[in-house]
Amino acid sequence: MEIFTYLKAPDEASAIAAANVGRTLYIAGGTTLVDLMRLEVLRPTSLVDITGLPYAQIEERGRGVMVGAMVRNSDLAVHPLIVKRYPVLSEALLSGASPQLRNLATTGGNLLQRTRCPYYRDPQNTSCNKRLPGSGCAAIGGYTRSLAVLGVSDKCIATNPSDMSVALVALDAIVHTKRPNDTRTIPIAAFHKVPGDHPEIESVLEPGELITHVELPATPFAARSRYLKVRDRASYAFALASAAVALELAGGTIRDVRVALGGVGTKPWRAPQAEKLLIGQKPNVDLFRRAAEAALTGAQSQRDNRFKIELAKRTLVRALAETAGGTP
Repeated sequence: MEIFTYLKAPDEASAIAAANVGRTLYIAGGTTLVDLMRLEVLRPTSLVDITGLPYAQIEERGRGVMVGAMVRNSDLAVHPLIVKRYPVLSEALLSGASPQLRNLATTGGNLLQRTRCPYYRDPQNTSCNKRLPGSGCAAIGGYTRSLAVLGVSDKCIATNPSDMSVALVALDAIVHTKRPNDTRTIPIAAFHKVPGDHPEIESVLEPGELITHVELPATPFAARSRYLKVRDRASYAFALASAAVALELAGGTIRDVRVALGGVGTKPWRAPQAEKLLIGQKPNVDLFRRAAEAALTGAQSQRDNRFKIELAKRTLVRALAETAGGTP
């Protein structure tokens, strides 16, 4: 680990000003950042500790809920408002990491969670466009079992690891941030970026931009929602495939729906093709299978992760069936 400076920010303005210089990063729970610094994958020159900023509340805002960026994953997962109104988010959080990590991990940090691609996390590997832009991608043609099949490019196939973010996509969440001279709101579906030609750019955040809150809108489909995660073991494992589904049913018909996939995309993956096919239809397994086919349209696999395409389809079918009220 290299030498770095450390600042505990006394207020928002100080945090933003300090983080807008050089290779400076914010730190809160540090559950990803410290790990990557130890591996010498990330080498910031300075850390700005934001744990003292007033972003640790979960509050009703109108008919929706505002979640502070410093809210711990463990607290968010069991909060009565979340469990009742946004069960998909509670389930996603409880399926992620371990209790010890959830006690430290924060809402804002989870949004910025770095990939678990083994090539990215190996500093001895000199071919990683995400870590060393322009160096190539050793994962392509390498061992790809855990890597992405949606949103990939010839520069990067690393999977986004966040469970929470997949649930937020299904809830139409909105990310609130502060910049040096203003604030802005970012729809969660537009927050993360696919790699394209620049895998090193993972989100739309600008240097020094600070996540302050995540807004959960009051939507008719949020309360009937589920998160289903398939992984190698039941405890502390990242998704091979996951699905977040939120449904509004009226008169036995799907009035509105959100479908998001995890474990298979370079970003938390919304599936509008599947949603379009489902709306206005009566729920049944055949419909769900067609929706799953639509959701994986355009998937591109490598030798070792080809199984993920079928696994993601089956995961989505089951998630839709359970959310609609029955198991296939």
